[in-house]
Amino acid sequence: MEPALGLYVHVPYCRVKCHYCDFAAFSGQKRTAGRYLRALEREAGFWEGCAPETLYVGGGTPSELERGQIADLFGLIRRVFPAAGFREISFEANPESLDGDKIALLKEMGVGRLSLGLQTPDDALLKSIGRLHTASDFHGVFGEARAAGIAVSVDLMYGLPGQTAAGFGAGLREVLDLEPEHLSLYGLQVEDRTLFARRGVESDEELCRRMFEGAIEALTLAGYEHYEISNFAKPGHQSKHNRLYWKNGEYIGLGCGAASFWKGRRSTNHDRLIPYIEAVEAGARPVSFSEELSGKDRLGEAAMLGLRLVSEGVSVAGEMGEAFHLSWRHLEEQGLVRIAAGRARLTGEGVFLANRAFSEFVPPYREGDGAPHGTFHAA
Repeated sequence: MEPALGLYVHVPYCRVKCHYCDFAAFSGQKRTAGRYLRALEREAGFWEGCAPETLYVGGGTPSELERGQIADLFGLIRRVFPAAGFREISFEANPESLDGDKIALLKEMGVGRLSLGLQTPDDALLKSIGRLHTASDFHGVFGEARAAGIAVSVDLMYGLPGQTAAGFGAGLREVLDLEPEHLSLYGLQVEDRTLFARRGVESDEELCRRMFEGAIEALTLAGYEHYEISNFAKPGHQSKHNRLYWKNGEYIGLGCGAASFWKGRRSTNHDRLIPYIEAVEAGARPVSFSEELSGKDRLGEAAMLGLRLVSEGVSVAGEMGEAFHLSWRHLEEQGLVRIAAGRARLTGEGVFLANRAFSEFVPPYREGDGAPHGTFHAA
C-alpha cells in the first residue's frame, strides 16, 4: 500500500556550497538555525491535524545541525503531527558533518534510512567539485550507520569535470562492495546559478550516457532494481517517500524552498532564507508560487511522474489514454515508450531521452490529442 501523505522538511545549511549545486542551500548562515527551527514549527502549525506517513529531512545538509538542534527538529515534528505514523523516515547527510553521536540520535529518533552524499570516492574529484569530505570519511560514517542498523542510500554523480568512464566504473564498484541498500545516480547538469556555470563548465552528454549505461549493467548484475530513472534499490528498499512523488501523491513541504502538493494545488516556498523566516514570523504562509492543476494539466503531470518509475510505468487506461492518445502513439513510434497490459513504460532509449518523452505532456499539447474516448487502445 502506498503512503497517503508525505512530509518533507528542508534544512538549508551547508558548510560550503558545492560547485554544481542550485538548491536552496546557504553557507555561513548556521547562526540563524535556532530562529529557522522556530519558523519551521510555526509553518508546520498551518498543517496541524494532518497525519503524514513518510518523513524526509533534506537540504542543504541536515547533518550540519548540532546534535541538540537535530533533536529539536524531530521534537517539533512530533509535537505538531502527533498522529503521524511514519512508515519511513529518511535523513540526508554529508560524511564530514556526521559522527557516531549523531547517528545514535538519528536511530533513537526513528530514522531508518540515511541518504549519504558521497558523489564520488575519488578524493581529487571531491576537492575539484567543492566537497569537504574524503572517501575515508565516507567509509567511516557508512560503517557506523550500518552498525546502528540504519539502511544507507548512497548518492553518486557521473559526468564530472575530469572524470573518466573507467574512473567512474571503478568508483561504483568500490561502493557496490559495501552493498548499500539503495543508490541514486545523477548526471552532471550545469545550472545557471552555480559556480560551474560561471566557470563555463559544460556537460558531456555522450560521456554521461556511456557512464550511465555501464552503471545500469553493473547494478543490475549486483541485484539492484532500476525502479526510477536515477534510483536503484535492493528488494524491499525503494524510497517510499520519493515513490509518493512519482505516484502523484500528496505531500507537505516545510522550510525554505520546499514544495507542497495538496488537494490539487502545487506551491513552493520562498527560496531565500531570511524572506522565508520573516514571512513565517509575520504569521503568513511563506509561499512564493502557487497554482492549481486540473484537467489535462494534472493528467500530464501524472504521466511525467509515472513514467519516471521505469519498472512500473503509468496506466494509460481511461482519461490518461484519451487525453494523450496521439502522444502515446508518437512515443511508441519513436521507440521511447513501450505500452503493454494497459501501462506505458520508458524503453531503454527512453530512459536516456526522458526529457524528450516528457515534453509530450506539457503545453502546448500535440494538436488533436484529447479526442473522444476509444481512439487510443492500450495493448
